[in-house]
Amino acid sequence: MSEYVWHPGDPADTNVGRFMAEHGVADLAELHRRSVDDPAWFWDAVVHFLGIPFIQPYREVLDVSRGIPWATWFAGGTLNFAAACLAHDAERAALVWEGEDGDIRMWTYGELGRQVDALAALLVDRGVGVGDRVGIFMPMLPETVAAVLAVAKIGAVFLPLFSGYGAPAVSTRLSDAQAVALITADGCFRRGKKVDMLAVAEEAVADVPSVGTVVVVPRLATGVLVDSDRLVGWPAFSRQVPFAELDSEAPLFIAYTSGTTGRPKGSVHVHAGWLVKVAEEGAFQTDLRADDTLFWFTDMGWIMGPWEVTAALANGATLALYEGAPDWPEPDRLWSFIARHRVTALGISPTLIRALIPHGDDLPGGHDLSTLRVLGSTGEPWNEGPWRWYFDVVGGGRCPIINLSGGTEVGACFLSPHPVQPLKPMSLGGPSLGMAVDVYDEDGRPVRGQVGELVCTRPWPGMTRGLYQDAERYIETYWSRWPDVWVHGDWASVDEDGDWFLHGRSDDTIKVAGKRLGPAEVESVLVSHPSVVEAAAVGIPDETKGEALWCFVVVGEGVEESDQLRAELAQAVADGVGKSFKPSAVRFTDALPKTRNAKVLRRAVRAVVTGRDPGDLSSLEDPSTVEAVRAAR
Repeated sequence: MSEYVWHPGDPADTNVGRFMAEHGVADLAELHRRSVDDPAWFWDAVVHFLGIPFIQPYREVLDVSRGIPWATWFAGGTLNFAAACLAHDAERAALVWEGEDGDIRMWTYGELGRQVDALAALLVDRGVGVGDRVGIFMPMLPETVAAVLAVAKIGAVFLPLFSGYGAPAVSTRLSDAQAVALITADGCFRRGKKVDMLAVAEEAVADVPSVGTVVVVPRLATGVLVDSDRLVGWPAFSRQVPFAELDSEAPLFIAYTSGTTGRPKGSVHVHAGWLVKVAEEGAFQTDLRADDTLFWFTDMGWIMGPWEVTAALANGATLALYEGAPDWPEPDRLWSFIARHRVTALGISPTLIRALIPHGDDLPGGHDLSTLRVLGSTGEPWNEGPWRWYFDVVGGGRCPIINLSGGTEVGACFLSPHPVQPLKPMSLGGPSLGMAVDVYDEDGRPVRGQVGELVCTRPWPGMTRGLYQDAERYIETYWSRWPDVWVHGDWASVDEDGDWFLHGRSDDTIKVAGKRLGPAEVESVLVSHPSVVEAAAVGIPDETKGEALWCFVVVGEGVEESDQLRAELAQAVADGVGKSFKPSAVRFTDALPKTRNAKVLRRAVRAVVTGRDPGDLSSLEDPSTVEAVRAAR
């Protein structure tokens, strides 16, 4: 049990504290109980507190007549997600963007609205309508946000696609959704190089006959775009387009996740449920207000891309966007960006923090980060050293780390601290409001003080409305282990103080001689060694032990890859985790396979060692890292 290192101030200074005062709720624990026991009261109160604009009021908050897996929300109501995101003072800053090449643009809410109308009019004129699917394959540009809102405004369904995908990955997702249009850019900058996204897009749509329109943003402007039957440039404003009045359960977007086998899963999210849940999280977890600037280092193809657009704009805040790498052309680029744009709420992954730490404390310290008041994180479990560096060096010990966890299919957060509770290092606080989350053992019994499966036992507004055109796969993946219980695939634990912690994906679990081990525990020990920058731990089939623990490490610049260091690391794991978990192998590699949002893809590492199919690797930022693991020493 670790100590609390951050303590809240006056609850009245926070959104969630004001909400509690308005409803006569004594503390966060009571609020959580009421939000779970009486979801109709809670979510209706949230809608009114945040001023979420329904066109036609809903007659019922929650309907479970078709069963918990198929719950629906805000029945009878109509609204439009884009209308809620644009319903703010036209003169206020809606977004600020910085390109890797130093270009900076700022749009007010009024300017954003005009860009939304420009694209919406073009799409309508080309026959795109309610329910049609539209791919968004773009870097983080102002037009990316306008594209999301324009598609929603006309009632179509957007498909957020990772900007680093190759043509086959883009094509697969467009085909699965039978998309009728694609919005892309001619390219982007990544580590000083020009990336030709249009070439990828054109190759992808060549195999998708349903795509009749490709809209291109001239980011690089390397040549003149000639309009054709399919290819058109980003349009100028021509007219205002009315917001489509949509049922609460109308699909808003389909977010594809990469699986270990089979085609990617398309999680369906809807206008009302997604909007209400994520607006609430932005207001109550990251405490966003109209004078805040939110920056989450993400890509639109990761669920945090749509999340940050919704959390910021639905709450009338400013959204900050950055196009390129966080350490290019200098390792302090991220910190200079935060200072330059006076970011108040920052979101980042633990892996990215680990990658920035070796550059030293002086880099963040050399920039004015005093505007920061909330630090966010998600994507994977922390280890204590990097968490404290983020807290102390980046946040100056002033800012709570809102370490949240959810998922593409969750459409929100299962777990998150709130800025009215004290925080321990690495803790996720507890269940998010309205979330009936628990930790189960192998027999489906709630447990405390030990690691178990993270589950959810009641529906929530942001949950996926199933996997696109695959209801059977949806039930099998999430609801089949225990009746009416969502099994998320994460290991979690709750300590004696009621604080929650994550321990990695349960499908990444290593089982050595019958003993279960989360890879995050091993990796935490390894990266605490001064010679190690990054690490991945995987289980490899072993005739004697069932599985053997193999560790792959990236060492710091100038560190000798010696047998002595290998032995030191193996012993450190044995000392830190237990003698029975001493690694069978420690390998040095030049890089680890990671997604664009900096999550290590352990199944790719495991596949290299075992020679098995790694599944879908289209989310990798750099496919060559798989070969780096193959060449590990």
